[in-house]
Amino acid sequence: MIIDKAALRKEMHELREGLSDSVKAHAAGAVAAHAEALLRVRSDVDAPIVSAYWAIGPEIDPVSLEAALVARGASLALPVMVGKGKPLVFRRYAHGDHLAARTWGIHEPLATAEAVLPDILLVPLLAADLHGRRLGYGGGFYDRSLKELRNAKSIAAVGICYDEQIIDEVPALHYDEPLDWLLTPTGLTRCVGR
Repeated sequence: MIIDKAALRKEMHELREGLSDSVKAHAAGAVAAHAEALLRVRSDVDAPIVSAYWAIGPEIDPVSLEAALVARGASLALPVMVGKGKPLVFRRYAHGDHLAARTWGIHEPLATAEAVLPDILLVPLLAADLHGRRLGYGGGFYDRSLKELRNAKSIAAVGICYDEQIIDEVPALHYDEPLDWLLTPTGLTRCVGR
């Protein structure tokens, strides 16, 4: 079966937009409750660097999760876009740091913040399946970044989404980089074959 990515993006945007405010608020707290399990995906690292993301629109807001991770010894980073067709750069970040407003209302650390290679990469998405295939926004930033990071070190790519965003099959191309884990309000799931 051939799945039209553009149609699926539209459908998943509408699904996410249609979630109630109470579902969205519950989701943010529920994913934070899984912080300890999340850190266990890289139990080989004493104080892992976790790259979060600046939530836009109805994405699950990771702020509560970030606080829970820091309380358990992790440090944070945020992605920075450096240009179309280029991988993201990840810069250290702590709550309260001054951030620069960028495209789509995303906030990024300043260029003076230390560039780091995360151990755990939290990835926002529109849809995912249990094989780790992810439907993003179409820019390819995370695919390029995951490929580059995986060439440099061992990392865990964790997609964060509402349970409703897990579907049977996400169309994938040869250059799409799969996720290792999915984190939803109901828990953390290892992707099949990862």
